[in-house]
Amino acid sequence: MTNVTLAIPEDLHTKMKEHSEIRWSEVVRKTIAEKVEMLEAMDTLTKKSKLTKKDVEEIAHKINKEVFHEMNKR
Repeated sequence: MTNVTLAIPEDLHTKMKEHSEIRWSEVVRKTIAEKVEMLEAMDTLTKKSKLTKKDVEEIAHKINKEVFHEMNKR
C-alpha cells in the first residue's frame, strides 16, 4: 500500500484528536475511493459525448445559476 502525506489546518487536527476513536486514515481512504469511483462513472458517461469543454462549462454555469436562485427563494 502507498502512503500519502496530507497537510491539514491545526484547528482541524485539534478537533480530529478529540475523536481518537475514529480511524481517520480509513475515512480519507474511503472518501478518495468514492471520489475516484464517481470520476470513473463520469468518464464512462461522457466518453462518447460530442460536447466541448466550453459547452460543459456553459451548462454547468446555467445549472449553478438555477440552483443559486432556488436557494435564495427559500
